[in-house]
Amino acid sequence: MTDSFPIRAALILAALAGAGSALAADVAGSPTLSKIKSSGAIGIGHRTSSIPFSYYDANQKVIGFAQDICDRVIDAVKKETGTPNLQVRMVPVTSQNRISLVQNGTVDLECGVTTNLKARQQQVAFSTTYFVAGTRLLVKKGSAVHDFPDLAGKTVVTNAGTTSERILRKLNDERGANMTIQSAKDYGESFLILQSGRVAAFMMDDVLLSGVRTLSPKPDDWAVVGTPQSFEAYGFMMRKDDPGFKQVVDNAMSGLMRSGEINTLYAKWFQKPVPPKNISFDLQQSEQIRKAYASPSDEAFE
Repeated sequence: MTDSFPIRAALILAALAGAGSALAADVAGSPTLSKIKSSGAIGIGHRTSSIPFSYYDANQKVIGFAQDICDRVIDAVKKETGTPNLQVRMVPVTSQNRISLVQNGTVDLECGVTTNLKARQQQVAFSTTYFVAGTRLLVKKGSAVHDFPDLAGKTVVTNAGTTSERILRKLNDERGANMTIQSAKDYGESFLILQSGRVAAFMMDDVLLSGVRTLSPKPDDWAVVGTPQSFEAYGFMMRKDDPGFKQVVDNAMSGLMRSGEINTLYAKWFQKPVPPKNISFDLQQSEQIRKAYASPSDEAFE
């Protein structure tokens, strides 16, 4: 018995050393994880006004549904890299610069409201889908615009560099809608243009339009209308060709879905009052969202 103890101890130590080597190899094999470990910091892209996904609270802290999920991913990265005191650099991004900031290394993970598109997959990689939205219209109540055909000959605004902008241009080309399309830098500017009366509608993902409406001085003056022109699968962006980092991100997000914790987070941000006005979106999970959580995937819808 005494002779076998040193052997067992040696085997245990060897196994532990092997596990450590495997972890080191995983980190070493991932350019992003290696960068994060060596620098002691991770760059997180966020939005400033995408309620309730990613936006500033009264103290200029980034909060929201996407940020809560992102925080779980950051915890997983800390564990994977062995850096519990990892510095988190929060980098504001826009629709126009978010891809380039990921590509050039300023941002390691973009935790905003970006649609996973096959065309974008040529430039960046996407995580597991965490939300599904439909593209619709925000209009003033009493408006003659009830659906997209009503936009013929009218002016509509959307955010520059978004899927909605591309869809509007496609509608003009394919249906001869003769719309004037105005592009704004962000949600706030688009809504200001709508409020000014210079455009008939603001097109964007329905949940984001609901957020803009919720923040307005008189939410009841505005309505989200129209048949969805597309369904948008939201994912976090990261650099291409780094399967090691993507696996850490996907495993953390899929774990939330399989454990059911994602439903708790969803209820927190879409079914309960949220800052800054403590108004609830009262948004139930759609069939598309339930499917995304039941079978986690990073596939683009188009």
